[in-house]
Amino acid sequence: MDPTLFAGAIVILLFSVIVHEVMHGYAALKFGDHTAENAGRLTLNPIPHIDLIGSVLVPLTLIFLQSPLLFGWAKPVPVNPLNFRNIRKGELYVSAAGIAANFALAVLAALLFHIFNYFNIFTIKALLIVAIQINLALALFNLIPIPPLDGSKVLASFLPTKLALSYMRLEQYGFLILLLLLISPINIFGVIISLFIRLFLTVLGIPSTL
Repeated sequence: MDPTLFAGAIVILLFSVIVHEVMHGYAALKFGDHTAENAGRLTLNPIPHIDLIGSVLVPLTLIFLQSPLLFGWAKPVPVNPLNFRNIRKGELYVSAAGIAANFALAVLAALLFHIFNYFNIFTIKALLIVAIQINLALALFNLIPIPPLDGSKVLASFLPTKLALSYMRLEQYGFLILLLLLISPINIFGVIISLFIRLFLTVLGIPSTL
């Protein structure tokens, strides 16, 4: 990868995962939980959000391995659902906020791509394509209904209370389950995410590469 695009991809990924977490915090604040605010996490300053593994090692490894998908994560913002005025509704909106933020960033990058397409500035156009791919990958990955990913909390908010509690107990095995899925020869989630990104780009008339 071109050094400029490499550096740009890292910056875009960091920005995207930070926006994802900040939106969780703002949604929690709207429902009455000040935990993230009190912890100083409602900021775009990357320092409080950086996770050594998710924000640095995983992205660099994926780039080194020339993975078609680039994703990572920031430190999860602290949220206390017991402070929500409506716990079930709060869990749903807080969990969905990060996913929605990444979809919104992907749409914004797509709009900017078509604007800059008139000026034909290669580097900016290439970085916008990377921004679309990264944010769609983050949104779709987090939709996977395996605890502790956001998709599991969205699903749990619709389940009966007892079933939701049993379901969320899978969180202690969540990382292992995700790891096994990601290294599996048939990575069904990776295939679905790649296909969706390709479809999104095709529908909007954006090439996957320049």
